[in-house]
Amino acid sequence: MGINTKLLHDYPVVDPYTGASSIPKYQTSTFSQQHLSDPDQDFTYTRFGNPTIEALEKAFCSLEDSTYALSYASGMAAISNVLMLLKSGDHIILPIEVYGGTCQFSTCVLPQYGIDVSFVDMSSIEKIEKEITPETKMIYIETPSNPLLKVTDIKKVCDLAKAHDLLVVADNTFMTSLYQQPLKLGVDIVVESITKFINGHSDVLGGLVATNNKDIYEKLQLFQKNFGGILGVEDAWLTLRGMKTLGLRMKQSINNAEQIADFLSTHKNIKTVYYPTLRTHTGSEIHQQQAKSGGAVLSFELVSEDKIDVFLEKLTLPILAVSLGGVESILSHPATMSHACLCDEERAAQGVSNTLFRLSCGIEDAEDLLADLAQALEI
Repeated sequence: MGINTKLLHDYPVVDPYTGASSIPKYQTSTFSQQHLSDPDQDFTYTRFGNPTIEALEKAFCSLEDSTYALSYASGMAAISNVLMLLKSGDHIILPIEVYGGTCQFSTCVLPQYGIDVSFVDMSSIEKIEKEITPETKMIYIETPSNPLLKVTDIKKVCDLAKAHDLLVVADNTFMTSLYQQPLKLGVDIVVESITKFINGHSDVLGGLVATNNKDIYEKLQLFQKNFGGILGVEDAWLTLRGMKTLGLRMKQSINNAEQIADFLSTHKNIKTVYYPTLRTHTGSEIHQQQAKSGGAVLSFELVSEDKIDVFLEKLTLPILAVSLGGVESILSHPATMSHACLCDEERAAQGVSNTLFRLSCGIEDAEDLLADLAQALEI
C-alpha cells in the first residue's frame, strides 16, 4: 500500500458508531455507564480513553509501523514520560546537541530523582561507548539533530545498546517515519512532536510515542494516565485531519528544502549550510543509508552578525517563529528560541552561534521562496 493510500485508509477513518466518513470529536470528559460494573464498556472517562484519541493512536501505529502507540499533550510530554522510565541511580546518555527542552528536562528535573546524565557527540560510536557505565540504562538519540542536522548511525547505536542491554530512544520528529524508520533499525522507543510535520498546520500541540515492546507500552500507558499529559480531543481530531495530507505535504516541503540548500551553499553571504544530503555535510553517507531523503529542515549561518537585522527585515515569506513543520515556511533563530534555555557556553559547545538560522520549509512554490531569499540576502 502506497503511503498516501495508507494515510487515508490504514486505520479507523470511518466512525463505527454512526458511519460518519470522518472520526467525530467526542468532546466529552465522561461517558454514561448503563450498569454499575460493565467490563465490556470501552470508555468511561476521557483521561483513560476516548474514541477520537483511540482512533488517532491506531493511526500512529499505522504511521510508525508499530504494535503500540500513545499520544500526549505535547512533544515534551511524550519525551518526559519516556525519560521517567528511568529510576533513581540510573544513567542516560544523550546527544550534546539534544533539543533544548529535552536538555533542560534532563539537567533540571532528572537529577532531582537521582538520575545521572551524560552528553556526548553522537556521531562517534567510540565516544558513546566510553560513557557507558554499569548504571547506564538508556541511550537517547536525535538524527538529524536540532538545529545542526548532525547524523547518528542508528544501527550502530542499537547494536552497541544491545550488547550492553540498554534501551534506545529516538526522537524522529525531523524525518517522520515516512522517511526514516528507527524501529526497523533496532530502536526500542520512538518519540515525535506531532506539533510539527504530522499535524502540519501550526495549530496543535501534541506528541507521540511508538514501540513494539508490550512492557514498555504498559508502563507508559500508566504514566500517560497518571501524569495526565493526555492529548485534547480537539487536537486529536485536528491531527487526524492533518495526517491525511502528510505524504503530499512532506514531498513538497522536501523538494523546497533541497533546492534552497543548494542555492544557499554557493551564496556569498552564507557561511555554512547544514542539510543531511549535501555532499559537504558530515555524516551524509550514513544519513542516506538510513533515511529516504534529507528532510524538510535545513540550517545556515550568515557570514556576520551585522547582517542579521537587514536580512530579517527584507525577508517576506517565511514567518519568524518558534517551531517547525507547518505548511508555511518557518524561520527560527535557535540562540534566542529553541536553545534560549541554554547558557552562552552551552550553546557554543553545541555549535549554536548567533548567526545560525533554522529554516523549516513549507509547501510554497520553490521559485517564490528562492526569490525571497535571494533578495533578502542582498545585504
